[in-house]
Amino acid sequence: MEIMRVLHMNKGNGETSYAKNSIVQSNIISLGRRAMDEALKKLIMSNSEISDLGIADLGCSSGPNSLLSISNIVDTIQNVCLDLDRSVPELRISLNDLPSNDFNYIFSSLPEFYDRLKKRDNNNECLGFDRKGGGQCFVSAVPGSFYGRLFPRQSLHFVHSSSSLHWLSQVPCGEVSKEDGETSPKSAHKAYALQFQTDFSVFLRSRSEELFPGGRMVLSLLGRSSLDPTTEESCYQWELLAQALMSMANEGIIKEEKIDAFNAPYYAASSEELKMAIEKEGSFTIDRLEISPVNWEGESVTEESYDILRSKPEALASGRRVAKTIRAVVEPMLEPTFGHNVMDELFERYAKIVGEYSYVSSPRYAIVNVSLLKMG
Repeated sequence: MEIMRVLHMNKGNGETSYAKNSIVQSNIISLGRRAMDEALKKLIMSNSEISDLGIADLGCSSGPNSLLSISNIVDTIQNVCLDLDRSVPELRISLNDLPSNDFNYIFSSLPEFYDRLKKRDNNNECLGFDRKGGGQCFVSAVPGSFYGRLFPRQSLHFVHSSSSLHWLSQVPCGEVSKEDGETSPKSAHKAYALQFQTDFSVFLRSRSEELFPGGRMVLSLLGRSSLDPTTEESCYQWELLAQALMSMANEGIIKEEKIDAFNAPYYAASSEELKMAIEKEGSFTIDRLEISPVNWEGESVTEESYDILRSKPEALASGRRVAKTIRAVVEPMLEPTFGHNVMDELFERYAKIVGEYSYVSSPRYAIVNVSLLKMG
């Protein structure tokens, strides 16, 4: 699988597009808002004479969420500067994703983004960019893998990434085949864990070069609260997708050997794995690390709400919504192996399987939010 080519969300604005099926990722951005606001406030308070800020959103994808993050960042900077009675610095905002990302959607949305800023300034709803000679906001795109350098040395002050770092740079070399019917043998888990450590270390090392000393990063990714990589919150959405694929193989619609050959470049790391990689790389200190459970539709859950029963129709409807969200993310990875013509059938089956499972269980993801400070 050529990751640079297939690791992108469904493009455009159609019914199966990421633009129309990304509420889960939007909710994850909201979950990380408190950590982001806190980091930006500390950044601005510790740099009283700063005239411009270099900001990067890594793994921005496309659709409404690509501009939601930077809108939140701009709002927070303006509000903090207002509270401190300071001019707003010029903002150099870079949106990054792989070259296969639908950047055209983002570019076509930028005029509305700038109009929103102007309207807000004219209505004096926020600080704005003109008060006390405040700067402007410049948005650009930087295609490329964040598992490597993207920006000049010490050109960034703040880095944000949401719902991206659980994707690996490649399917691990040496990933083993199935044994005794097990879809994820221990050797494969070790290979994936090692690939994550390698990738995340490269990510940290690259950002340490690009950030100024005292710069900050806020990262949100799908992870797990347990050390066990086989827990439901780690990968069970993939297990149910495998069940849908196998049901089609059993009916001769697709070949089982294609299922055996397909491996997703995905790993849900534990908080301990993140801490270990951060400490080993050595350029950052952890300012905040927290895990937030959400259901498969991205809604926050508590222990009290976790076991609430739902009716069968409600569970099946939820399954359809979850399937649309997953399809918008993974379809470009599946099509080269299984073909475009089977996608509708596959995700109809997947929706039913997820709905049935949601009726008897309460599946959830573990969202890891980590805020980092660049030392030096």
